[in-house]
Amino acid sequence: MDGDWTEAEVGDFLRSRRARIRPEEVGLPAHGRRRVPGLRREEVAQLAGVSVDYYIRLEQGRGTSVSDAVLDAVARVLRLDETEHAYLRTVARPQRRRSKPAGAPRVRPGVQLLLDGMERSPAFVLGRRMDVLAWNALGDAVGGFSRLAPAERNVPRLVFLDPASRELYLEWAAVAAQTVAQLRLLAGRYADDPGLCALVGELTLKSGEFRRLWTDHEVRECAFGVKKVRHPVAGLLTLPYETLTVPADPEQTIVVYTPEPGSETAERLAMLGSWNAAPAAAGD
Repeated sequence: MDGDWTEAEVGDFLRSRRARIRPEEVGLPAHGRRRVPGLRREEVAQLAGVSVDYYIRLEQGRGTSVSDAVLDAVARVLRLDETEHAYLRTVARPQRRRSKPAGAPRVRPGVQLLLDGMERSPAFVLGRRMDVLAWNALGDAVGGFSRLAPAERNVPRLVFLDPASRELYLEWAAVAAQTVAQLRLLAGRYADDPGLCALVGELTLKSGEFRRLWTDHEVRECAFGVKKVRHPVAGLLTLPYETLTVPADPEQTIVVYTPEPGSETAERLAMLGSWNAAPAAAGD
């Protein structure tokens, strides 16, 4: 990901959002032949109160000095939600970040202790490329991370390149769309990360589903939600989740599954935890 990517992305993103809005929704006449669906560039410029040339420069990725007021006006016209609005600011005015030392990201021992203390909740840490960096025992029992090679411990790769994911997730299509929307958000945030660029390129080449979803230009912050998992040992698990950013390293996110106490899922997770601990106890 680099400046060339963000220049292309801001245009692709704005065009995809223009296409979602019918002229009559914003008080414009719908008659006349339109070569593309949605609003024309000059209509967005008119409604946002900027010149057509200025808006065209923005769509061409040449608006790096564009003001907040203009971006706010464009976001209002295109009916962007809060996440989309923030994403537009990110790709329209990309910031160069200081490079971090080479090597795999490290999770602080204190964060690992925090994970291990959540004995009844599966939990793991994601990096900025959605790599799984650390986990607790119950998180491993659900996700099987320790059985994977380090390069395979990546959520988008697991979702799109591992056939078992279609059996694991009852609502695979929803999980896939959510994963792509989160990955695009991260790609805009860390546009200068070559590892992210390589990941997107790999998935584009190897997965038709990923390729189709990537062209939708959806962006979403997956801060909480519910996933339904068909575990090979524990059976059906309904797993609400919450995410927490690590204050000392905002590029790392703790994901915690939070089943309702006393629910069938909580009981099955308790069984799974006991079952996983049994071989170790026997070995001792």
